[in-house]
Amino acid sequence: MKTARLVIASIASVYVLASLFLMFEARGRIGKLEAAQTATAATQEKLNQHLDSTDSTMRASTDALAQTLGMTGRQLDERTAQLQQQQKASEKEQKEQIDGVKTEVGSVRTEVGSVKTDVDATKSDLQGTKNKLEQTVGDLGVQSGLIAHTRQDLDLLRRRGERSYYELTLVKGQVPARVSNISLQLKKVDPKRSKYTLNVVADDRVIEKKDRTMFEPLQFYTGRDRGLYEVVVFTVDKGKVSGYVSTPKEMVAQAQ
Repeated sequence: MKTARLVIASIASVYVLASLFLMFEARGRIGKLEAAQTATAATQEKLNQHLDSTDSTMRASTDALAQTLGMTGRQLDERTAQLQQQQKASEKEQKEQIDGVKTEVGSVRTEVGSVKTDVDATKSDLQGTKNKLEQTVGDLGVQSGLIAHTRQDLDLLRRRGERSYYELTLVKGQVPARVSNISLQLKKVDPKRSKYTLNVVADDRVIEKKDRTMFEPLQFYTGRDRGLYEVVVFTVDKGKVSGYVSTPKEMVAQAQ
């Protein structure tokens, strides 16, 4: 019985000692936590004070700037927003102008390329007339230049610029028609045989060209320098003919 009491007393003593140790250690930890919490609170307080100070400084700076500009803080904010909006609008307008200039430059380059292509095509077209248009000998036995068979051919000859060309239509029975510095009068037409007869009035004299055919150059010399003129008819219809008169370039200046 006595031994059991001693065992119980020993266990109780150990329990009390352990409890005291744990209580002492817990108090130490609690103290550290309380100290850390106090330090954190102090740091937070300092941070809040710093933020308040910064905010006050910014407000004071803004108010000072607003007072300098004669504005309230709200007016300053509105003016700032307005200026930012104007800046964005200006940047947008400049970008649009730059894009517009780029577009115009691209368009001009395209037009230049198109013109160059047209010029090259014209050169090729004019070169091709040498094969399309025929050369022949006129009724005076003189080698003629290129002969047009249609109005389109006549346009090609004009574009070559080697001689001057005057389109004509003569009607039988009408008075002599003035063409450049000469006059022409249709006297006879034979559509079936594609022949005609006409009179050329030049230098106060009449030259008869009788029973001539289409595309035959009717040649004669006239003017102070005795330049070679040619009359070519490319259509023979009932009562009328159509064609052109070809003259040297310098003879046109004399006629004017």
